Amino acid sequence: MVIETGRMAKQATGAVFCRYGDTAVLVTATCSPEPREGIDFFPLTVDYEERLYAVGKIPGGFIKREGRPSEKAILSSRLIDRPIRPLFPKGYRNDVHIVATVLSVDQDNAPDVTAINGASAALMISGIPFLGPIGAVVVGRVDGKFIINPTIAQAEVSDMHLTVAGTKDAVIMVEAGAKEVPEEVILEAISYGHEEIKKIVSFLEDFTRECLDAGVAKPRQEPVLFLLDEEIEKQVREYAYDKMFDTLKECIEKRFPKKQREDFIENAKEEIKTYFAEKVFPEDEAALKHVADAVNKLEKEIMRKFIIQDRVRIDGRKLDEVRPIECHVGILPRTHGSGLFTRGQTQVLTVTTLGAVGDEQILDGLGVEESKRYMHHYNFPPYSVGEARFMRGPGRREIGHGALAERALEPMIPSEDEFPYTIRLVSEVLESNGSSSMGSVCGSTLSLMDAGVPIKRPVSGVAMGLIKEEDTFAVLTDIQGMEDHLGDMDFKVAGTEKGVTAIQMDIKIAGISKEILQVALTQAREGRMHILSKMLEVIDKPRPEISPYAPRIITFTIDPEKIRNVIGPGGKTIKKIIDETGVKIDIEDDGRVFIAAVDEEAGRRAREIIDKLTADVEVGKMYLGRVVKIMDFGAFVEVLPGKEGLVHISQLAEQRVGKVEDVVSVGDEIMVKVTKIDEQGRINLSRKEALKAQQQTES
Repeated sequence: MVIETGRMAKQATGAVFCRYGDTAVLVTATCSPEPREGIDFFPLTVDYEERLYAVGKIPGGFIKREGRPSEKAILSSRLIDRPIRPLFPKGYRNDVHIVATVLSVDQDNAPDVTAINGASAALMISGIPFLGPIGAVVVGRVDGKFIINPTIAQAEVSDMHLTVAGTKDAVIMVEAGAKEVPEEVILEAISYGHEEIKKIVSFLEDFTRECLDAGVAKPRQEPVLFLLDEEIEKQVREYAYDKMFDTLKECIEKRFPKKQREDFIENAKEEIKTYFAEKVFPEDEAALKHVADAVNKLEKEIMRKFIIQDRVRIDGRKLDEVRPIECHVGILPRTHGSGLFTRGQTQVLTVTTLGAVGDEQILDGLGVEESKRYMHHYNFPPYSVGEARFMRGPGRREIGHGALAERALEPMIPSEDEFPYTIRLVSEVLESNGSSSMGSVCGSTLSLMDAGVPIKRPVSGVAMGLIKEEDTFAVLTDIQGMEDHLGDMDFKVAGTEKGVTAIQMDIKIAGISKEILQVALTQAREGRMHILSKMLEVIDKPRPEISPYAPRIITFTIDPEKIRNVIGPGGKTIKKIIDETGVKIDIEDDGRVFIAAVDEEAGRRAREIIDKLTADVEVGKMYLGRVVKIMDFGAFVEVLPGKEGLVHISQLAEQRVGKVEDVVSVGDEIMVKVTKIDEQGRINLSRKEALKAQQQTES
């Protein structure tokens, strides 16, 4: 890995040109000179810009230029954002914009991981108060051995693809897809990756020092931080601590559902804020903003104390307790498969649609993959959290959650040879109170089995949380929204009874230890197995038959040299078959033919037509042919599409024939036998021989 600065993008606050092999990414970090007013969050934006010239491609479509970011670009933006976001000072409100422009791609060296390291370097030399550096690597495993940043060839045989990012002291982010890898191996892989990350961090520290010495890096700025007024916080604590404590304790004891709990807590907060607005800080808007922040901080502190000290959660559950689960399948009569998964107040409906091979998604990106036949889409409508707001297209969150669920199920999807369908899953989040992405994994497993897709094993998923106070910590199974918001970690784990298929870990603190990871993975397995047992009570294996409304796929192979016979000039022949039968036909370059038909009879008819178009005429075989031309010396008969032979006048009947027209006319269908095919491919036919053969059969 080579990182340089000072040659490109010199007006950005910080910029590096990062090369890893022949992969090159320009990463810039820019911040606003002043903090943004009126917000209570850190305004960080990350854009990962794919340029198709990086792989020598011209964009498809009419406009011939890059448009909206691809799903891969959005996922890569999230991959950069997640490990750097926790490492900015609390209360920092300056806008920070990271742009990673992919300029050249060598498929053996991942541009997204290069971009994470580049973003870390750009921030370190920018003067922006970033508490890094961080490093990132991909860990693969081939033949039981871990490999850092595997090549394309190694990745194809690797049983995991694990992206790890962290500081020299701790892991901050994990993103993984795996082929049922045991939890202990995942933990080893994370530790193995972290050892390499330490070397990258050391390299970036040296790079930063050299840049500072050379005057091309800016000293770290002293940021303006929006922090609580200590005196106001003290007053709020003295007045409101007991009230907030009693409010949260009542929520725990009465196990209020989400909406009732939110209203109950909000009423208590409003009473506290009203007191300060009327009695302590009348008409002082700035002070009242600090009061609101102090009340929120108090709520977080007390909730965390209940978990750490009393080992009880806001809804009364134990730390490792999963909310009540309910599963249903087959609830939509005309779809190909459906599964409804409810866990507490999180509910996901997943619908499976089976399509022809030609329905696969075509990818126009920087990777080597050009299409995919299994897709998972995730929708999060506002009513799922009781809100009324505009519905737009899928955002980064929806795309990220869909990709996570897709990754979790992908190792269990049967191959095209076993199940020649394109598979699309759509997860509709109907209710949300934590971990809807793992709910979509469970709903998808139910839906796939309901659709009769022969998945290798069922997959379940669970989200783990963390509350950490100094050296004490508590790992939570099946976190809900409030625990995600006020906790320190969101650690999603999906897999089968054999092992892990997907992981996504994000934390809000500066890193977590191996001990916490081990506890989280062990506890997650227990939670996953409990959820899976509830799912299998409803449907324990794929249905033996697919839905009657799903297309039946007929697959067979023809000689690749004869594909043109099926396509016809300008596609006329194949269009005619489709119009006549109503089926969908896909033909691969290697001669594989896929016919998709809801009506099985129509599918068989289409196959018969294709068989005739690609069949060879055989000597000695009988054919029902059609007379296409009459000459004085005989009749030309089409025995197969586009293949004609001559029935000489002497071969038209057993008796002597004076005129051809006395026996046959153009358009007549007659039975003929192939008697000879000469060296020039000319076919000789005999109606007389065919009649004899028929008489012998009848007698």
